[in-house]
Amino acid sequence: MKLMLHPVVTAAGASFLCYLVLIAPLVDPHHGWIYHDSGTAAGIILPLLFNIAAIWILFTLLLLLARRPGRVRVGVWSGLILFTAPVLLKEMAALLGWQFPHRLSMVLLLASSVCWIATVSLWRPSCAALFERVQHFSVRMFAVAALLGFIGLGQLMWCFWSARAMQLPRALHSASSSSSSSSLSEAELEAHRQRPRVIWIILDELSYEQVYGHRFATLDLPAFDQLAAQSTVFTHAVPAANHTEEAVPSMMTGVPVDRIRVGGDGTLRSLHDPATGQWQAFQSRDTIFGDALGAGFSTAVAGWYNPYCRILPGVLDHCQWFCREDLGEGMHSDGSILSNMAAPWADILNRIRSLRFDNSGIATRAAEGHIADYRDLSSAGDRFLEDPSIGFLLLHIPVPHPGGIYDRHTRTFATQRSSYIDNLALADAYLAHVRELLEQRGEWDSSAIVVMGDHSWRTEMIWMRTAYWTAEDQAASHGGHFDDRPAYIVKLPHQSEAARVDAPFAATRTRALFDGILDGSIRSAAELSAFAEQAPTRRGQAATAQFATLGGGGELRSRGR
Repeated sequence: MKLMLHPVVTAAGASFLCYLVLIAPLVDPHHGWIYHDSGTAAGIILPLLFNIAAIWILFTLLLLLARRPGRVRVGVWSGLILFTAPVLLKEMAALLGWQFPHRLSMVLLLASSVCWIATVSLWRPSCAALFERVQHFSVRMFAVAALLGFIGLGQLMWCFWSARAMQLPRALHSASSSSSSSSLSEAELEAHRQRPRVIWIILDELSYEQVYGHRFATLDLPAFDQLAAQSTVFTHAVPAANHTEEAVPSMMTGVPVDRIRVGGDGTLRSLHDPATGQWQAFQSRDTIFGDALGAGFSTAVAGWYNPYCRILPGVLDHCQWFCREDLGEGMHSDGSILSNMAAPWADILNRIRSLRFDNSGIATRAAEGHIADYRDLSSAGDRFLEDPSIGFLLLHIPVPHPGGIYDRHTRTFATQRSSYIDNLALADAYLAHVRELLEQRGEWDSSAIVVMGDHSWRTEMIWMRTAYWTAEDQAASHGGHFDDRPAYIVKLPHQSEAARVDAPFAATRTRALFDGILDGSIRSAAELSAFAEQAPTRRGQAATAQFATLGGGGELRSRGR
């Protein structure tokens, strides 16, 4: 026990507490950061270990300096206690997904500073007995934190080992397939050319209410209006889930999903079906991409957030995915190991130099990563759209998902003072861009285009509690009202007239919808309406009921995708 009270152990406990907000998401059984981040495990974990070690050494030196009674001892220990407490409070709020107001943060920092100055200035030898009791209690608390921290450190090392190869290229279907276009007969090649292209566009967090229901007064969406004039608009799509990581697998597989299990290597292991209460292994072949390959279509994905290239390599001929995350403390998921090692220290110096201690820098870095994801995915999508051999293509684009990255008035990217409404304008511009590319190639009319949100705009559900919420968002959502209907629009090949489906339509039937388009059983708006109005299966009814009970796709998560 005496060893646990040594200054080295105390310093370790304080160091782990300072980095709890970064350690916890990595060692959490959900493996959220490992699963969704398109950076490398080394780029995340090695800088974290380095900075924990650096803080540990710094704290150890200070505590060794403070072993003798006196004002220095009081200054070091009172500072350690008083400044660790608000840091821990902020970290717990972040881990629980609570909004921690900047004013409260500044009040706590000011209060800690005043108390520390007063403690050091007013200390008298007569207070030594009381101080030692507080110090003895604190050293035991830090010993407990150190014990938990060493356990977490072991988990972190296991996580690093498991995920060491998560971003290495995986062999795609095209690399392992024995068939090729050169082995096909002329008749087969002609039949392949005659097939319509099927293009699935997920515009993340696209709300029916905001696009077609009650559009914000100053927002123009000409591309969406033009699309609706020759498409079937579903006015009451029931989302598969309210989080991307569950909604997209549900639509790909046709199975309701309210939870997922992820391996330490960043792979999707299993899906939980709320209708049956059972977990089932995720099989990439048992998805719409497997169906498309079986129907003779070449497949491709340019996607955001979900690690498509890692979880679907055997059923994709082409793949690109990106999801850059701001890791906190100035570290970026696409930063090098050295830059992420230096980032926390540079961030502290910049804050001191500019006398700014708010979170505006974090929001700016997050917007910069969001913009980079959009640009890279847009470029990858263009390459796939221009490749006529790709018959089934998913474009999962990170708008209009908050935070805002666009200024619709200047039509430029923005890292501050941008709203969900601005991002909607960017989504419209992207849709117009896709249409222009396909029209230039003479493929727009002949293609099946399905545009949807993976879920709706989660106003009061998530965003009202974050720094991304703006006055324009408040006005557009009528005070934060949450309408759970995602936009869902289907343009069939050569469709020229508008149609509507007003009956509730479960987005879990997306796979069945694509199967109908691929096999030719859904070729007209009338056939699509008949398909949409078919009675859902018992499993589909149970899943819809489960969604209504949960208010969406399971528990809320602080990252809010």
